[in-house]
Formats: sequence, C-alpha cells, structure tokens
Amino acid sequence: MNFVKKNWSGILLCLGIAVPSWILGKIFPVIGGAVIAIIAGMIVTMVWNDKGKAEAGIKWTSKVVLQTAVVLLGFGMNLGVIFQTGKQSLPIIICTITTSLIIAGIMQKILKVPANTAILVGVGSSICGGSAIAATAPVIDADDDEIAQSIAVIFFFNVLAAILFPLLGKAIGFDTMHGDAFGIFAGTAINDTSSVTAAASTWDSMWSLGSETLNKAVTVKLTRTLAIIPITLGLSLIRAKKSAKEGKQGAGFSLKKSFPMFILYFVIAAIITTICIHMGINGKVFGPIKELSKFMIIMAMAAIGLNSNVIQLIKTGGKPIAVGASCWCGITVVSLFMQHIMKIW
Repeated sequence: MNFVKKNWSGILLCLGIAVPSWILGKIFPVIGGAVIAIIAGMIVTMVWNDKGKAEAGIKWTSKVVLQTAVVLLGFGMNLGVIFQTGKQSLPIIICTITTSLIIAGIMQKILKVPANTAILVGVGSSICGGSAIAATAPVIDADDDEIAQSIAVIFFFNVLAAILFPLLGKAIGFDTMHGDAFGIFAGTAINDTSSVTAAASTWDSMWSLGSETLNKAVTVKLTRTLAIIPITLGLSLIRAKKSAKEGKQGAGFSLKKSFPMFILYFVIAAIITTICIHMGINGKVFGPIKELSKFMIIMAMAAIGLNSNVIQLIKTGGKPIAVGASCWCGITVVSLFMQHIMKIW
C-alpha cells in the first residue's frame, strides 16, 4: 500500500505519455514510440521541472519497468531459428559489433565523451538500438541524461539508414532477384528493428520480392539481439572488477553481485519460447507479451525523458553524434566488406 501511495502519480504520468506515444509510433514506425516518448517527457519537463510527489514513481518506472521490458523481450526469441540463420550472418555480426565497440572506445578518448555515453552509443549502434541501451544502462549505472542522449543519437542514424540504405544497395549492385544480400546487410548494419523493417520492406517493394528481404533481415537482426547477453555480462564484470581495484570498502569482486539478474531472466524467457515452439505451440501466442515489452520500453523512455535536462543535452550533443557517426560508418563498411569476402554479393 505504501508503494502505491509513494509511486502512483509518477507511474500514471509515464503511462499517460506512453499511450499516445505508442499509438504515434505505430503511425510513424521509422521514428518509433520510444523516441516520441522521450521527446514528450522532455517537453513536459521544460514547463514542469519540480516533479514533487511524482518523482519517485518516475524513477521507479525508468529502472524497474525498463528491466522488466528487457526480460519480456526474451519471449520474442526463437533460439532454434536464430542459430540456424546465424551460421551465415554470425561472422559479420561479430565483426560489426567488435568494430563499433572499438570505434566508440577510441572516439571516447579522443573527444573526451563521458564513458557511459560512449558505451551506450557503441552498444546501441552495434546491437539493437534502444533495446540494447535499455539492457546496458542499468548494468553501467548510466543516468537518464546519458540514456536520452544515446537514444537520440541512435534514432538520428536509424532514420538516415532507413532512407539511404536501399539507395546504397542499388548503387553498389546488390542482387535484385533475391533478398538475401540486402537482407543480411540491413540486419547487420541497421540497429533498430523498425528501421531494419523499413529498409528491408522498401527493398522488397523496389524489386517486387514479396517479403523475402524482410524475413531475412528480421531474422539476422534477432541473431544480433542475442549479443546483448555477452556484452552486458562482460560490462558488469569489468565494472565490478574496476570498483574492487579502486579499493572501495566492501567492493571485492563478486560474480553474484555483478551479474545482472534481469539478463538471466531474459535468457530463461528465450529458452521457454524456444521449447514451446519446438513442442508445436504457435509462436503467435507470445505476440501479446512482445507487444507489452515494446510498450513498457516506451513507458520507461517517457520516464527517462521526464528526468532529462534538455538544455544540457543540446549543449553536449555534438560529441555523442560524432561517436555515433563513426560507429555507423564503421559498421556499414565492415558489413559490406565481410559480405564481399563471403561472396554474398
């Protein structure tokens, strides 16, 4: 009862922003509900800075609802299909993720960007945009401004990719009789599912391929999403060891303390989904859970927007965009290079 009394107003506010953002995200899928929710939350904060009693509920939403959403994402993972398709795309995925993280690390040192922002942009660019940022942020204790800034950078390059990549594919001579080449390119080089879908659907429409490119791109994209697991575990271990090395009292390294439990629940959800589908249960059964997960991410992004300092984000936005641009270009070049070596195009 005390929890409800303390948090209800903040949760209700986030819910009130999330519902119209979710609807608008359906109408404008390239932008997406998460970005709309962050912007809406920022606008509210510009005119209402002192949240008062709502503040506790907003903070709870930005943390607990976000982690719960990541867990529910696992119900969209059929590990059998992903592993089968991943045989072809896995080398490209490993190379693009590695490239993005290395570039983000180098750019962080050159431009003196906050470490958390660089990590979130690097992870978001290389894996799955907002979902990867949502999973990584609690592990590295990123604050709301860092999360909002990273989401904004990722969104910017998502839109560019959705518009430019079909034109780039045509210019460099991708096979227009089949959707495999462009599907793998879109699935490995574009981070957010909405933009992957938009680019792949555009390619299908351009060359009358039905949904061939889209199916390939989405499956490759889901394979990439699994990289959330080793990346977040690695970051949590690095962070815990660093804290221990800095000599903080009681900060001796502990696997149990450093392990992000919500990632374990994410894996369990994916295993449950895979077993159920293998037993003959229709994957559409998990559709409502996947949709709920997406809505909860939007709700958490509304909370993050409400906690973000818009003026500060604008003042410091140039350097994170430079990090994002470098990661984006690196991923694109490596994806094309690897496909060329593997004779996919």
